Amino acid sequence: MPDIDAVARLVAERGCPAQLCVISRGDVVLDRCFCCAPDALFFLFSASKPMVALLVHQLAERGAIGLDDPVARHWPEFGQRGKDAITIRQVLRHRSGLPVARGKARDALAMTDWAASVRALERAAPVYPPGSAPAYHFLSYGFLLGEVVQRVTGRPVRDVLRSELLEPLRLHDTFLGLPPVGRERRLPVAGRGGAERVTGLMINRRAVRQAVIPAAGVSSTARDLARLYATLAHGGELDGVRVLAAATLRSALLPSSDGETDRCLKLPVRWSEGFQLGGPRGGPERLGGRHSPLGQLSSPRAFGHNGSYACIGWADPDRDLAVGYVTSRLVSRAAGARHMAEISDAILAACA
Repeated sequence: MPDIDAVARLVAERGCPAQLCVISRGDVVLDRCFCCAPDALFFLFSASKPMVALLVHQLAERGAIGLDDPVARHWPEFGQRGKDAITIRQVLRHRSGLPVARGKARDALAMTDWAASVRALERAAPVYPPGSAPAYHFLSYGFLLGEVVQRVTGRPVRDVLRSELLEPLRLHDTFLGLPPVGRERRLPVAGRGGAERVTGLMINRRAVRQAVIPAAGVSSTARDLARLYATLAHGGELDGVRVLAAATLRSALLPSSDGETDRCLKLPVRWSEGFQLGGPRGGPERLGGRHSPLGQLSSPRAFGHNGSYACIGWADPDRDLAVGYVTSRLVSRAAGARHMAEISDAILAACA
């Protein structure tokens, strides 16, 4: 068993509520809580995005959709104002040209209202030519993919996520929109800077925590997040339960952007179809620069997703390693990226 007490010390030094779970070669080698209970529920921000992406890959695997289908084939109202040819695969890759519907601020104000968010996407025109370049879909990612899931299955996306992913994998502390049973366990997010305080005031509202916001609104624990990534590190199967075929997952993890600068994030993020990929990156230091949240030591085949540099889940199949790290602290992009990279690199070094 690797000695990763140094990793726990790095987390403890921050002095904020956090949980960290590390699964190495099938064994839980670190499972610690800091300033919180083991079942405290953390807001995952964009670390939520892979879950709705996995539902789409499941539907494609079962033949219910094709990833190169136009979104409008399943959602006819979407196919207006130059969006008729936008494909599901382009959305998965952040290449639909719709990083926002009406702007980041207006989209955020409407994010608790599913119908309003969907209507805004129907009426929107692409910000960039579809397919031309990656442009991070902050909130639109979840509404676009989630609406496709709902149109195809005829069921609410929250119910599909529960029955097709969370229940089979026994992720009993993961919720897309907090139900009453989880409300007392939620932890508020907090930060010291002006932008961080404003974000905290918005996210900590009950209406936000209980809303269905697939791109950002999952609440979970580090244990559940690590277990999800352990499943993916093992090719989509864990403890005899398979949620995705290994071939489907391999295809989903192929790089869709490698070296291109994301037009919204202003960083050369390595994207696949639902995940950020590992390996070193560049970019302005003030935006996180070379500090990949998956760690500078990460393999190019590592994959995961961070959430506002407060939470992250990732897996490295080459090392048979899965990680869930959740916190309640919001900081600047640069500081958050450095911290995430430091934690991830410490884990990689300890579990080498």
